[in-house]
Amino acid sequence: MTNSNSNSAQNSTQSNGVKAKSDAAQGLRDLFVDGLKDIYWAENALTKAIPKMIKNATSEDLIDALTTHLEETKNQVTRLEDVFSSIGEKPEAKKCEAMAGLTKEAEEIMESTENGVVRDAGIIMAAQKIEHYEIATYGTLASFAGTLGEDEAVSLLEETLNEEKSADEKLSEISNSINVDAADDEIH
Repeated sequence: MTNSNSNSAQNSTQSNGVKAKSDAAQGLRDLFVDGLKDIYWAENALTKAIPKMIKNATSEDLIDALTTHLEETKNQVTRLEDVFSSIGEKPEAKKCEAMAGLTKEAEEIMESTENGVVRDAGIIMAAQKIEHYEIATYGTLASFAGTLGEDEAVSLLEETLNEEKSADEKLSEISNSINVDAADDEIH
């Protein structure tokens, strides 16, 4: 009887282990889908926030970079819809509190600075904070997708991740000259 009880306990543990693994996989999938809903809201919000940044910028290089990234952002919204489709989910947005805060901060920077290089420097700062949030989000979502075996989603998310990294690099390049101009503007 001891062997029978021991086997029964072992079988119970094995089934609990499988159930725990299954629950963890479902939990990761839920977290993945929730993250997609969050960034879907964020990207849609950016299609409204970036034009405000463009309108307030004065540097032609910054205006060009923001205009290019606005078009990329619109494509990223569509690409996210493709990600949802690839995993059998309907595209749905869930308010992203982080992006709401970042875009609010961008608006406050634009309202509190005078038109010119200082405002441009502030717009770059706000835009890079947004890019870094997006880079972190897309990197994590691509990792989740890979773990879940969602290869098409990985490919789509990595494409957007690379665009976000490129946008951040472009903003860094532009900021080098704008920051010098802003410092000179402040000194004179």
